[in-house]
Order: sequence, then structure tokens, then C-alpha cells
Amino acid sequence: MTDIDLQTTKILARTENQVGWITFNQPEKRNAISLEMWQGIGDSLENFENDSSIKAVVMTGAGGRAFASGADISEFDQHRANAEQRRQYAEISERGHYWLASFSKPLIAMINGFCIGGGLAIALNADIRFATPDSRFGVPAAKLGLGYEYGGLAKLARLVGPSTARDIMFTARFLESDEAQRIGLINFIEPAERIENAVAEYVAVIADNAPLTIKAAKAAVNTFERYSILEGVKEVSAMVDACFDSEDYKEGRLAFSEKRKPEFKGR
Repeated sequence: MTDIDLQTTKILARTENQVGWITFNQPEKRNAISLEMWQGIGDSLENFENDSSIKAVVMTGAGGRAFASGADISEFDQHRANAEQRRQYAEISERGHYWLASFSKPLIAMINGFCIGGGLAIALNADIRFATPDSRFGVPAAKLGLGYEYGGLAKLARLVGPSTARDIMFTARFLESDEAQRIGLINFIEPAERIENAVAEYVAVIADNAPLTIKAAKAAVNTFERYSILEGVKEVSAMVDACFDSEDYKEGRLAFSEKRKPEFKGR
């Protein structure tokens, strides 16, 4: 296991067994996301993107009570008191948002407890979401009088459907894990004492598979989900071609014929 040095202790990052782990580390505030944490998120994901040994990344929250409970409201008077400050805040947090949206490797959210507002927006950037039975999900924007950014709401609507997204936003109610799974907001529910092992086992399966195939699959699904124009489809097509021209494809065919586990190199 290797720890990664960041400019904040409120985001912890480490690598272990070809997997990057990011921990939101402000448990005294239920891991509410502050400006410095946005910087740490961007730094961590950029590091993992550029590390060829990392095959997948897991995001989680410290303390067992929350994944992330939204933005750190204690900063609002200082950083988000009006529209101009909101724009300045967005500029500072933009790098973190950029890496969440553009990260090319599988991104997994391991949710234990509250996953609320901006925390849910972060989780929606994950490709797969695990949660514990006592996790809670919601967007309380309507109870605070603040606007919810288009990008996060668009992800929510695409995932659960426009009507369900309206229900979540209009009522500002919290959803329990079983309902969240039923509507497609999360993929898997695991007991708290089991979830970390379950996620580790899941990402180990991903790490054994062909990286170029996974990267192309993620790009294709993202292109479909975002209703991208033809240029985006062409980019995915080029990535698929790269899979067929890769050494990994040759290795996969050879290993299949030899009835052994393939050793993929990502090239």
C-alpha cells in the first residue's frame, strides 16, 4: 500500500493492488465537501489517471456515517453568499469536477451512510455504486433555497429517469437503500461489515480484465448517456479499433486457446 501526498488532509489517497482509493476525510462534518477537498479530489484523480498501474479507483467517506453530505455549508457565507461568489467557487472547484467527469478508468463509489446533495452529485460520477443498508440518498436543495447545477441534475435524470428525478428534487426527501437500488440509483447493497471486502473483490475482477476494452466501453456508454454528437462516436470507434490492434487482444485469444488466465498489459 502506498499513500499519496496531497495539499490537504481532508482527502486521503492511496494505491493498493492496482486500485486507487480516495477517502473524503471530514467525518466531524459528515464529510461535507470543502473547497480544499475539491482540490484534493482533482489532484488524486489526475494522479491515478496518469498511473498506468492503476486499473480502477474507489471513492468512499471516513467515519462510517457518511459518504459525503454535500457542500460544506459553513463556507457558504464566505464563499457562496451570492451569485458572483458562486461563480468564483465554481471556478475553484472546476478542476475536481473536470476529473470526475473525464476520468477514463472505472470509478466506484463505496457509500456508507449519508450521500446527500453535492455528495450524491459526486457519487453520480461513479460508474458503479455500492451502499450499505442504512445509507440515505437525497438532494435537499429545495429546503435550502439554492439552485442545483445542470450537470448533476442531468446525470440524475439520465440514471433514474426524468419523472423520478423530479420527485427527488421537488420533495427533497431522503431515499433508503432499497428504494435507491430499485430506481437504479445504486447497483449493490452490502452489509457495513462486508462492503469494503465486497468492493475490493469487485475491483480485483476489473483489474484482471483488459484495460483498453474497459476504457473503450466506458467511453461508449458515456457517449450514449450524454447524447454526444458524431465526433464523440468517432472517438469511441477509434478506441474500439485500438482494442482490436492491441497486444492484449492477442494475449486474450491465446490465453483462451491455452485455457489459462490472460496477463493483460494495457497496450
